[in-house]
Amino acid sequence: RKDEIMKAIGKKLDRYKNPWLELKIQYGQNKGKLYNEECDRFMICMIHKLGYGNWDELKAAFRTSPLFRFDWFVKSRTTQELARRCDTLIRLVERENQEYDERERQARKEKKLAKSATPSKRALARQQTESPTSSLKKRKQR
Repeated sequence: RKDEIMKAIGKKLDRYKNPWLELKIQYGQNKGKLYNEECDRFMICMIHKLGYGNWDELKAAFRTSPLFRFDWFVKSRTTQELARRCDTLIRLVERENQEYDERERQARKEKKLAKSATPSKRALARQQTESPTSSLKKRKQR
């Protein structure tokens, strides 16, 4: 499970050039008002860096980070609360990865269908060379 989580987070972060700044998280309807997006972004990036399950190190990273110097709420969270929030974020990331894979698969399927529906260049060239002769035959018949 730990490896799956790390792969999911890695896959999510690979879509961004600078995930520390650009990472977007698709929250459901129940976006919590306690943690902000910057905090969640930091959490996901640090899990990727430190590894899943190193909650004490994550807590220390929050405490030493200049980003959260004045954020008392985040600094006062226990390791269990941070772990719970990380699990929630990981579920969101996994769901987003699934949706992304579905869209990619669908796009590939549509591209394949579009490719097979349009005739190849060779077939088009064959049709163009045949069509003038068939129109001449029709004229001769009249």
